[in-house]
Amino acid sequence: MTWLSDDAVVRLRDAAVRPELEGTRYTIVREIARGGVGIVYEADDHELKRRVALKVIAKEHRREADLIAALEHPGIIPIHDAGTLPDGRAYYVMKLVRGTNLSEMTSLSMRDALRILIRVCESLAFAHARGVVHRDVKPSNVMVGEFGEVLLMDWGVAIAGTPGYMPHESERTPQSDVFSLGVMLRDFVAGQNAPRRLRAIVAKATANEPAARYATARELADDLTRFLDDQPVAAYPENAIDAVARWLIRNRALVAIVAAYLIMRIVVLLIWQR
Repeated sequence: MTWLSDDAVVRLRDAAVRPELEGTRYTIVREIARGGVGIVYEADDHELKRRVALKVIAKEHRREADLIAALEHPGIIPIHDAGTLPDGRAYYVMKLVRGTNLSEMTSLSMRDALRILIRVCESLAFAHARGVVHRDVKPSNVMVGEFGEVLLMDWGVAIAGTPGYMPHESERTPQSDVFSLGVMLRDFVAGQNAPRRLRAIVAKATANEPAARYATARELADDLTRFLDDQPVAAYPENAIDAVARWLIRNRALVAIVAAYLIMRIVVLLIWQR
């Protein structure tokens, strides 16, 4: 009996699943990623002379392509083409996004991370308004492009989600995606000296009961925007001390100028009285 090396087994496996695209306008360049629903390849589009991303999925998962094609939004990757392979598998062709997924961006500042999450919220709010739930919102499914574009990837309806980012309820609703967003937010602020208002936003987004969470991704985005703008947030009822502290932070430049002026006046008076 002849034993195959691990490399040989991998090559045979890849040859078995590699799509046969003869007769199409596409040629496979390399594999980009693989997951529970399908495999994504970088491919050449010979007709339009461009590089694209081509995802091969089981025929029964073709609804994924139909869902994405109906979601025309800057934060959702556009579908260029779709078809069926000779072996019965389906494929669809997307814009090839060059960038970094959010799970690899470990040196983001808290404010930059919040700005990215707000963009993700906006994409989800658009999809939710059209009856589409993502079901697997997590950092590795968020791509930040070379020019700052933020895209929510992998709208795979066949999957049940990723442990750690899934809420406890079995039914997947917009509030389920809000929970996943809240976990992402919690991960980004973990270990940082996060203000109470931001911790309250995290707590509301990740509440055990769906009714206690933000009703929509848009509401979460609005609260995050208010936090970044040093405005009151819906998740945290302020008292008078909180309001004054927030005003001082928002107007710190003015406070610094006034404080410097008062100190200067006091110094001048002390010198004059000598």
